Amino acid sequence: MTDTLHVATYNIHKGFSHFNRRVVVHELRERLHALGADVIFLQEVVGAHDRHAERFDDWPVKPQYEFLADAVWIDFAYGKNAVYDGGHHGNAILSRFPIVSWENEDVSTHRFERRGLLHCEIRVPGWARPLHCVCVHLGLFARGRTRQLRALERRIREMVPEDAPLVIAGDFNDWQGRASRILVDSLELREVFELTRGRAARSFPSALPLFRLDRIYVRGFHVKHAHVHHGPPWSRISDHAALSATMIRL
Repeated sequence: MTDTLHVATYNIHKGFSHFNRRVVVHELRERLHALGADVIFLQEVVGAHDRHAERFDDWPVKPQYEFLADAVWIDFAYGKNAVYDGGHHGNAILSRFPIVSWENEDVSTHRFERRGLLHCEIRVPGWARPLHCVCVHLGLFARGRTRQLRALERRIREMVPEDAPLVIAGDFNDWQGRASRILVDSLELREVFELTRGRAARSFPSALPLFRLDRIYVRGFHVKHAHVHHGPPWSRISDHAALSATMIRL
């Protein structure tokens, strides 16, 4: 039994370096393993891509979420969002603990930008309530993001008991901080960097982060510390920095 939970979130840029110059999914797996997270929230995960498989000799045979989980995370869920000829990509959650149920809710606001909310219930040994996790990657346009945040709010109110531990993490594309006004004010969540450092973390671009796009919101936890993983070697893997946090269940 443990009351401590270590989580991380990362937009993995479909397993490619900047400008899609080279496949970095193998180095990415090593870096994710080194984080030692119990649950990882991933965005822009490729489930299948026939052209990449033909073009690159080192392209994994397995879907990226399964390849990254390896022997470290015993369970995983994948939410297919964008579907195209010969492939698809979306969000994924990798977990050291069993995922007892999951659902991917389509929150796309137009056909050119497919988005989903990947919601998992995870059974953590010794916890009376399952851990609820939602992996998000919101749209690029403010009006669409507002609709997606309202959909997220409805899902939490309808499907997550108030006394259940909850983590919502991902790439919010939230330039103006509107997510906090909904998630913090309406749902009483807390963003881990706002708690530990006073403001959401700068996470983009990963070489020298300027913009606060990625977040980890929690409810039912005390946050011990939070960290931004940027600069080399992370900046060789994705244009986003990885975020991680260690929490204690209340």
